[in-house]
Amino acid sequence: MGIRLVATVTAASLLALTTAGVATADTSSVDRLVIQQALDQITQSGGALGVQARVTDGRQRFTARSGKADLNSNQPVPLDGRFRVGSITKTFVSTVMLQLAGEGKVDLDAPVVRYLPGLIDGRITVRQVLQHTSGLYNYTDALPLSPDEFEKIRYKHWSPQELLALSTSKPLDFDPGTKWSYSNTNYVVAGLLVEKLTGRPYEKAVEQRILKPLRLNDTEVPGDNVNIKGPHARAYWTVGGKPSEITRLNPSVAWAAGEMISTTRDLDTFANALADGKLLKPAQQQEISKTTAVSPQYGLGLQVETLPCGTKVWGHGGGIPGYSSQVLTTPDSKKRFELNATSAPVEGNPGDAFNKLLTEVFC
Repeated sequence: MGIRLVATVTAASLLALTTAGVATADTSSVDRLVIQQALDQITQSGGALGVQARVTDGRQRFTARSGKADLNSNQPVPLDGRFRVGSITKTFVSTVMLQLAGEGKVDLDAPVVRYLPGLIDGRITVRQVLQHTSGLYNYTDALPLSPDEFEKIRYKHWSPQELLALSTSKPLDFDPGTKWSYSNTNYVVAGLLVEKLTGRPYEKAVEQRILKPLRLNDTEVPGDNVNIKGPHARAYWTVGGKPSEITRLNPSVAWAAGEMISTTRDLDTFANALADGKLLKPAQQQEISKTTAVSPQYGLGLQVETLPCGTKVWGHGGGIPGYSSQVLTTPDSKKRFELNATSAPVEGNPGDAFNKLLTEVFC
């Protein structure tokens, strides 16, 4: 559920063993051998059991993979398998909020309590929630998230009110609007705002406004469903000193901050549509990627960064036990990149390999 800054990926960002090779045979300016080598590095020393990636370079597209889908077999990672996207969910939720703003149903600079009286500190605005400048304590910091501890709560149902209470029981980290700090609590609030403004569960709003129009048939908001439907790679970590599968869990612990399931294909379709202005009106299209002096690398539910080579990219990363993901695009959508890694019961550091991927795709 935590943020993944694209140029500074750490071992926690991409939670080892056979290479499955690159699919399709079109010519591209992106060197597929470099992509494959970087993916192999992630599965061999980056703490991932398997990894799949999708690259778009102009009219050329290809997929690649490395590692395996199951610790106990040599089955390759599905090239378009489903996975938990973690905090990429935030970009879907923010897009719905901006659609509502474009319809005049919410003022981004109004206090949240105008719509949800008494919910949080009265000074916090809708924009500050979407941009992580609210100062709300990050509720996941209060959860038992180490493997041994998480086992005790992995199937627990969490209501958004329970998640919010973990945050509001503590003081604000700072005065609203004065600093930037990534807090999953902000998107619990955003989910509640969507429900208030639309009069329906937030997942129904996401489905109606994004998933169905874009025909994202392999993307879902699972609620309390602990399973991943369709083809998918399994994820593992270590519990009690032994390898343990963590594929199944109750994603309500992440709710609107990170519960969704998708594929690299669907995420690519979403990123392409968002970048091309197909989901938002022009005014809101400018808002979603607008950064500030306080929030220089984060818009409204969107990471915004200029890589060392000078290329500007935006998108979002996501992590939830077992799965780490990334979706990135240039603002003109001509170059896009999606990746998911499943965790292995060994530690590793994928940072160097991930940066090689970014350099090859975007630079």
